[in-house]
Amino acid sequence: MIKMIITLKRREGMTHDEFKHYQQNIHRPLLMSIPESEQYIRRFVVSYPVPAPRYPASEYDSVVEAWFDDMAGLEALFFSENFLKIVDPDHENFIDLSTFGRVICEEDVVIGRD
Repeated sequence: MIKMIITLKRREGMTHDEFKHYQQNIHRPLLMSIPESEQYIRRFVVSYPVPAPRYPASEYDSVVEAWFDDMAGLEALFFSENFLKIVDPDHENFIDLSTFGRVICEEDVVIGRD
C-alpha cells in the first residue's frame, strides 16, 4: 500500500474557515466527481488543526492522506486527464502553492487498534 501525505496552507487573504469550507464543499466534490478517484483511492482522510494550548500553532491549515494499492494507482489518478483538467487547476483557488508539501511513503504501523 502506498500513501501520499500532503500539507496545505491557505492562500493569502483567506481565513482558515474559508479555506476549510472551500476544501470540503468545492474542491472535494471536484475530486470525487472524477471516476479515477473511486477507481484508485483506497482511503482518503483530511485533518484540520485544533487548538492545543501546550503546543505551537500549526503551520498548516490541513493535512491530506490518500492511500493507493500501489504507485501505479497513485500515478493513474494524479496524471489522469480528468485530474489534470478538472481538479488540479482548482488548487490555486484556495492553496498557497509555494508552501505545498508532499511525502509519498509506505506505512510502518506500530500500533493499529481499530
